[in-house]
Amino acid sequence: MTTLGTPLSPHATKVMLLGSGELGKEVLIALQRLGVETIAVDRYDNAPGQQVAHHARTITMSDPAQLKALIEAERPHLVVPEIEAIATPMLEELEAAGTVRVIPTARAARLTMDREGIRVLAAETLGLPTSPYKFCNSLEELQAAIDAGIGYPCIVKPVMSSSGKGQSKIDGPADVKKAWDYAMAGGRVSHGRVIVEGFIDFDYEITQLTVRSVGADGQIATSFCDPIGHVQISGDYVESWQPHPMHPAALEKSRQIAKAVTDNLGQGFDGKPSGLGLFGVELFVKGQDVWFSEVSPRPHDTGLVTLCTQHQSEFELHARAILGLPVDTRLRNPGASAVIYGGVDAVGIVFDGVEEALRVPDTDLRLFGKPESFTKRRMGVALARAADVETARGNAKLAARKVKPRKV
Repeated sequence: MTTLGTPLSPHATKVMLLGSGELGKEVLIALQRLGVETIAVDRYDNAPGQQVAHHARTITMSDPAQLKALIEAERPHLVVPEIEAIATPMLEELEAAGTVRVIPTARAARLTMDREGIRVLAAETLGLPTSPYKFCNSLEELQAAIDAGIGYPCIVKPVMSSSGKGQSKIDGPADVKKAWDYAMAGGRVSHGRVIVEGFIDFDYEITQLTVRSVGADGQIATSFCDPIGHVQISGDYVESWQPHPMHPAALEKSRQIAKAVTDNLGQGFDGKPSGLGLFGVELFVKGQDVWFSEVSPRPHDTGLVTLCTQHQSEFELHARAILGLPVDTRLRNPGASAVIYGGVDAVGIVFDGVEEALRVPDTDLRLFGKPESFTKRRMGVALARAADVETARGNAKLAARKVKPRKV
């Protein structure tokens, strides 16, 4: 039985988010609606989530000493990693000591903080179908891996990055050094190591949102949202829609793969099933064949579409699941999302065209409130609901185009 306290009281239920971007902001809002006291942590001041939380803290989350000092000072009931660049060994140490509970587990945070841990788990431990891959520590190793069997075309990614940063496709030998240099510039923390993946000729890719929550019988249950289709450019999502049509056999395989991965990540340091929360499992699909790509143990950027499609968005599902509350993954209506980029490099931009965007039928906007804009930084998203996905996609893209960020 879950008991929730009152914020800012001695009995408050306290949740700390490590990473407070646009996804963390929505999780914080969902937690606050349930009366949870929230602590938003990020590497820079006035991050989107810090603007809505009870408490805002700014530290270098990859620094073990800073992370430990903050958690011991704040004493939250739950710590929720929302980004990859975190000192996860320290989270494991604090969890093992009983200082805090990490969502879904500290082990999951460590395994998924870079592509190496999760790919080895999926392909070698669980035996799931993935693209062929090699890890490389130098430009020479990258070229050797391609020549030894990965072949062209292939995809190169830093072992740790976010939102597609540092990811590129190599079509031939002339692209190899450029891809290596781009990966080195785009990686977070773990510089000097990349994964190169053989290219899969897939029909489409989906995000299978998967929720581990406490069922009515007190046991951990796994439930699934309808599949989310999406378009990525250079590894960065630009639009998504739900539901994505799938062959029943492919949908079943997708959910089997998602459950296998999340069951494993749900095991705590003691090997017992304990990890709760929402996971974003990315999969490639061709006909009835499915390949595992990546997993995030937290809400997924493509899942922003659930703000207009589901009875409970991915953020509400995550908040409820981690608190031990019931969840409802049902679809309410088809819908789509389209990214609004900054378009300019500036601090404190303004947005024109908001009124025009919201005149597009059945649309909504989320402007994230990021204090600094970059040309290709995601500053907002347009959402549209409709009777069918194609109408929703068209309206979401139209609304997004009408929003015009600019310098003051």
